[in-house]
This record gives sequence, structure tokens and C-alpha cells, in this order.
Amino acid sequence: MTTSMEIRVLDEHSKLKWDAFVENCQEATFFHKAGWKEVIERSFGHNTHFLYAESDDEIHGVIALGQVKSKLFGNALISAPFCVYGGVAANNENARVKLSQAASDLARSLDVDYLEMRNRSECDPQRPKKDLYVTFRRELDQDPEKNLQAIPRKQRAVVRKGMKAGLEGVIDTDVERFYDIYAQSVRNLGTPVFSRKYFSVLKEVFGDACEVLTIEHQGRAVSSVMSFYFRNEVLPYYGGGTSEARGLKSNDFMYWDLMCRALPRGVKIFDYGRSKKGTGSYRFKRHWGFEPEPLFYEFDLVRAKSLPDINPLNPKYKIFIALWQKLPLPVSMAVGPWISKNIG
Repeated sequence: MTTSMEIRVLDEHSKLKWDAFVENCQEATFFHKAGWKEVIERSFGHNTHFLYAESDDEIHGVIALGQVKSKLFGNALISAPFCVYGGVAANNENARVKLSQAASDLARSLDVDYLEMRNRSECDPQRPKKDLYVTFRRELDQDPEKNLQAIPRKQRAVVRKGMKAGLEGVIDTDVERFYDIYAQSVRNLGTPVFSRKYFSVLKEVFGDACEVLTIEHQGRAVSSVMSFYFRNEVLPYYGGGTSEARGLKSNDFMYWDLMCRALPRGVKIFDYGRSKKGTGSYRFKRHWGFEPEPLFYEFDLVRAKSLPDINPLNPKYKIFIALWQKLPLPVSMAVGPWISKNIG
């Protein structure tokens, strides 16, 4: 006799079962892993609500939720904050419906402004959506030369320039060089940087599934990227370059080097990640021959009357971005984490 579906809260005893489900659920992503609960709580101090649907002692669906609350940016329940994918991952419709309803009920009990579900595919056609983001994913060939030929001619020439510049990729065991480069890059973009602690916690929690690749030129670090490995995919998630990077084409070489290094690990999918439509990163990924895939960010408005617009393309942040770009790097690194932790 089949028991009814119950919604339960992730605890220490259910982590292994949760991650086993995520590993085998087709809809699940790296951002559904149980480790994100610890990452969000330790790095940012936000409350998390990781829920799963269970029947007959078997998990049938999960949702990772975090509440990001601040006076500056409001009060939101997000699946999942600081992640590009989220929402419900389930193996049947009953679990999906129950978890989606549980998320909405929780949003109301917490009296948030809105619930945001960062789905890769449409889940609830009735919910309002934000048509802002796309993602870029492509299957890799096991022959590196074929992957190189798959890059459009102009971008392939840029990669070859990087190859000829004497660049060398090194896997770092800590986040120190990566963080210094990344902090400089996001300051130049006018974006507050996350704390160094956040990246250290990512490495600690996810282990070998979180890797830092740093590109050196004559012994100096010029580009660096933190990537996540999940099943047969690699996701370069945070990356940047120094002032030398553009001339050396080291960012381009970095992503090519990552593709090559990922193949022996059984990787078949290169996930270039989320970009806003029409931005520089959007065009950069198109130049690599990747085609945009829509993301379905769905909202349940609780206290809010309209969809949130917390992103750098919002005109009201234009002056802030311009001023932030002029900050001395040490100042941006000191102040940035206090702001970025509330931009989930």
C-alpha cells in the first residue's frame, strides 16, 4: 500500500538521501545539492528552507529555498539564491505540485515580498515570468580538435592567439589568486564583490566538484575561473582577468583550457551559464558558437505589486555602477561583501 506524499525539511540525517536523489533526477542541477544549505548559511547568514517530498521512505522531489532580506533590496524567498538554476526538481507531477505549493505557502508565512523560482524549464504557466536571462549549454566532443573547430572562425583565431602567448593553466588548491583577480574584475564592472569567505566555503563544501583554474603568463596569474562539476557537466561559474588579460587573450584561452581539462573527467556538456540578453557576456558566448536557451524565472507575488528589477540594467543603478567602478580596489573589496550578500 502506497503512503501519501509528505513534505519534509532537510536535516543532517537526510543529506545523503537528498544528494542521491539529485544525482539521479534528470531535472536536478548542481544548485539543488544539499551543500548549498551550508554554503548560504555560513557565507551570508541567510535562513534556508530545503524541502523534499517523500513517500514510502523515498524522495520524489526537492526544492532549495533561501530567504534574502535587507532594507536595501527587500525581502525575497528564492530557489535558489546566488544560483542561476533552481525551482522544483521532481520525478513525478504529484511531488512537483506539492513542493511548489509548499514554497508558496512558506512565502506567505514568512511574509516576503515575492517567491522567485529559477527554473530551466517552464513549471507554472500561470505565474508571471521575467524574460531577462538565458543560459548557454553545448555538448562537447571527446576530440579536443573537433571542439576547437566547432568554435566560429573569428573566436577560434582569438583562442589560438592565447595559445601562442605562452599561457599556462594551473589548478589551484585554494581561492587566493582567484579571489584577487575576480574582485578586480567585478569592481571594473561596477558590481560589489562577494566575500573571500564565500568562495572558501564553496571549495570546502563541494571539494573536487569545485575547481579553480588559474592562467599564468611568465609566472604571473592573469585569469582565473571557479567551475562546478556535476554528473557529466562542467559549469565555469565565477571568473575574471587582470588588466593584462585582454591583450594576452587569457580569458579566451582559459575557457578553452577548461574544456580540454574537463574531457578526461567524463564531461560531455559545457555549461557557459546565465547571461542577460544583449549584454557583453551574452555576445561573448554567442561568439563561441553557443546558442541561448531561455530560462523561466517564475514569481509568486506576495507583498510586492510588480516583478522585482534588481539587476545592473535597471537605470536607477546606473550612477551607483559608475561610482563603484572608480572605487580603489581595497575599498571595493572591504565594502562589497556587505552589499552583495543581499543580492541573491
